[in-house]
Amino acid sequence: MIITSLRSKIRVVFSITLLLLGALFVFSIKYDHAMVEERNIAQEQAISHYLYMYYLKHGKIDEAYLDAQNVSLITDKGTVVQIERFFKEKGKLKRYAVDTFHLKRIIIINNDRFKLILENKNKAKFPLIRALIFSAVFLLIVLLYLWIMKSFNPLSKLKSQIQTFSKGNLDIECKSDKKDEIAEVANEFDHAVTMIRELLHSRQLFLRAIMHELKTPIAKGRLVSEMLNDEKNKARMHSIFERLNLLIDEFAKIEKITSKNFDLTIKPYKMSDLVEASIDMLMIENPKHLITTQIEKDYSLNVDFELFTLVLKNILDNGIKYSTDKHITVVIGQNKLKIINHGEALKEPLDNYFKPFHASKNGLGLGLYIVKSILDIHQMELDYQHKDKENIFTVV
Repeated sequence: MIITSLRSKIRVVFSITLLLLGALFVFSIKYDHAMVEERNIAQEQAISHYLYMYYLKHGKIDEAYLDAQNVSLITDKGTVVQIERFFKEKGKLKRYAVDTFHLKRIIIINNDRFKLILENKNKAKFPLIRALIFSAVFLLIVLLYLWIMKSFNPLSKLKSQIQTFSKGNLDIECKSDKKDEIAEVANEFDHAVTMIRELLHSRQLFLRAIMHELKTPIAKGRLVSEMLNDEKNKARMHSIFERLNLLIDEFAKIEKITSKNFDLTIKPYKMSDLVEASIDMLMIENPKHLITTQIEKDYSLNVDFELFTLVLKNILDNGIKYSTDKHITVVIGQNKLKIINHGEALKEPLDNYFKPFHASKNGLGLGLYIVKSILDIHQMELDYQHKDKENIFTVV
């Protein structure tokens, strides 16, 4: 398993440090026990030799010496029998043997002069000072770990703010009065958000001002067109100003889409109704001469009506504009919508045309950029293929 999280790496480092510290403490305890064991063995051999030599010289056991060596003589008959049985079962009932019985270190000395069972009371003392030092170091490492992990809390808050920002919410604030690197990043991000918020606000004001200023001459133009005596010219002028007014409304929608400042109204609609509404948005005379609709199998789709009809309107508009015969065929069927026209294949991959203000000989400008943005919102795709001199765009 590859550890990528910075928190996880810090946890691993501190865990290994604590494990090594614990292992060092256990090793030191075992080392002390080994040293005490080595001293006890040397002491017990020296005691056995001294008692034998003293008995040869004085004919008795030097109990004062045993007391001085912190060794006691076991004389209780019941205990002696149990100890002898224990050593016999383990095969150690010999002239000289040492073992642990009931947590006591027992020595059996059985020679041609005497037989003794002794208890060696010399044991390794618990290293209290060392334990206190190790405990203090352990606690210090734990406190250091908690202190470092606590310093990551502002980073978690900053991550949450960035996620909120990525969803289009610019009303966030992540300033920090601390002096560490995380605070510096948070303050720089807060400054960037403030600048972006001001730029977007300025852009919105600018676009709204332009659209407002355009609305006025359009409205005046419509009034003037109503005064024309020629009904044909009146209808034509009225259509032109209506088209301009519709374009301004579309620009407003595009601005909302690109700035993520909109709320979807998702409802089920029949694809045939969506296509019909999109054709009406084209505001062309005699649409049946330019568009042929084939309904193989109608189906319903959960979409935002205004945005999705804008998608279809742009695809239809581009299909008519770049066809060789100024005619397109719309096929509805099998949960797919196909827009087909006669023409040359696209010179570049379709993804290149999704870029805003794409420039080429047959560039599609903002049209497919708007289409791509709205389809992404609806979690849909636009596929393209060229077959038998026909361009086929499919909304999946």
